[in-house]
This record gives sequence, C-alpha cells and structure tokens, in this order.
Amino acid sequence: LVEQYLAYLITIKGRSKNTVLEYRLDLLQFFKYVAESRNIQVACFRFADIDFINSIQLCDMYAFIAYHQETLHSLEGTRCRKIVSIRQFWKYLKTKTHLLDNNIAEELETPKLPKRIVRCLTLEESVRLLIQTKSSSVRDNCIITIFLNCALRLSELASLNINQIDSDILTVIGKGNKERKIYLTPAVKQSLSQWLPIRQSMNVNTNALFISRNHQRLTNRSIQNVVKKHIGASGINPEGLSTHKLRHTAATLMYKYGHVDIRSLQQILGHESIATTEIYTH
Repeated sequence: LVEQYLAYLITIKGRSKNTVLEYRLDLLQFFKYVAESRNIQVACFRFADIDFINSIQLCDMYAFIAYHQETLHSLEGTRCRKIVSIRQFWKYLKTKTHLLDNNIAEELETPKLPKRIVRCLTLEESVRLLIQTKSSSVRDNCIITIFLNCALRLSELASLNINQIDSDILTVIGKGNKERKIYLTPAVKQSLSQWLPIRQSMNVNTNALFISRNHQRLTNRSIQNVVKKHIGASGINPEGLSTHKLRHTAATLMYKYGHVDIRSLQQILGHESIATTEIYTH
C-alpha cells in the first residue's frame, strides 16, 4: 500500500524524488514504531495489512510525534513533515483507494512553527564571495554567480544542461518537474561567457553545464563542497550557511536592492504559495 501510494505521488501528483523518499521514510518509521509498541516482530510483519492500519488510533499518531520530540529530539520542521506524511497517506486510503471508512488522521494537528530569521549573506559578503571565486576558479565563479543572481535550488543547479541556456533566458526544471524561465543578469552572462568556452573545449559524454575533473556531472555534494570552500576562503563565518542559504540571499537582495516585487519574486523562486516567498524575504 505504501509503495502504491508513493507511485501515485510521483505519477499523478508530480512530487519530486526526494519528497517521495521522505514520505516513505516517515510512514515506515511510523508503522515500525506502532508495531514495536505492540510487541509485534517487525522482521516478519506486513505493514500493508489493512487490518493493522485500521487498528491504529489517533493516540498512536500523537505518541509517535511525542517520541520524535522527547526521545529523538527531532526539529519542529521534521515533526511537522511526519504529520503531513501520515495525514496525506490516510487521506489517500480513504478518498482514492476507499480502503478506509473513516480518516482519523484528519484530526491530527501540526504544531505551530516558531518564526525564525533565516541567516543569509549580506550584500558586502556576497561581493566578497564573488571576488574570491573570480580569482580562484572560472567554473566555481559561474556556480556562485548563478546561485546569487538566479536563486536556484541546489538540485536545479546540479541538473542544469547547456541547452537550458538560450541567449538571455535560463530554463529551469524545478520541483514537481515544473518549468520556469529566469532572465539572466549581466553578471550571469559574463560568468557564462567565460565558463562555456572552457566547458565546450572538454571532450565529455554529458551535456551537463557544470562538470567535475573526472568529466562527469557535478553532484549535489560536490557543489556543496565548492560553496563551503569558497565561503571559508572569503573569511565569512560559515555557521548556518549552505547552498540553500545562497538562494535565500539572492531572494533577499533582489527584494531589498533590486526593487523586485513579491509576486515576481514568487515566479523567480518557483513557489506555489506566496506565503513561502514571504519566508525568504523575512
């Protein structure tokens, strides 16, 4: 049942691979927790048994979330995601497969998340980072420049291909396989004009925009290491900074200095909800 549900999320709802993996982990953790709390041998147990799922009560769900808070010390965001995973699966079983007569998970509430100011680079730090990469690596400078000007997600930048660049426009494939177009700033055009001749001179069997020394597409981890290395070399405090914080930085600088209105920013970032965009502009 879980695998059928995950297939539904991919094929019908268009959820990303990472989102589906998280849902799968959340659900299997929950069923394992309930089974162990009833002294059921998990090794020889079938989670797909609808009688077992029917036996689960709302108190089991709250106990699972409490376990993650008090024993595993999971963050608020992690606990909220687990609640959403459970609620959506129960909704699927009731409305799509009609295996449940009553959806008890409808009553499962999510805790209110505390509002926190997300750390991002200042304008001065962003300039320092760009200057540092420019003197170090043409490829890395292009990566950082795109992050700070186009506000891409890590996965979006890692999956970029050469044919996604067309004159003044970058075509991005985002979450849920949704396509959006971002106009290139003069800074991005300049960095690309320096990197592309180097990239095209390499004899590789991939159309990836950014490639490694082994002539393979740069992985997410490799890009994270590039960003971490140059932040340290720039003399910037690395605490709390990541590739995703560069996305926050780009959004904040566009809003603060670029006079980009919130609706345009929503389209650039590829957010479905304006509320998500407001988090980025804190």
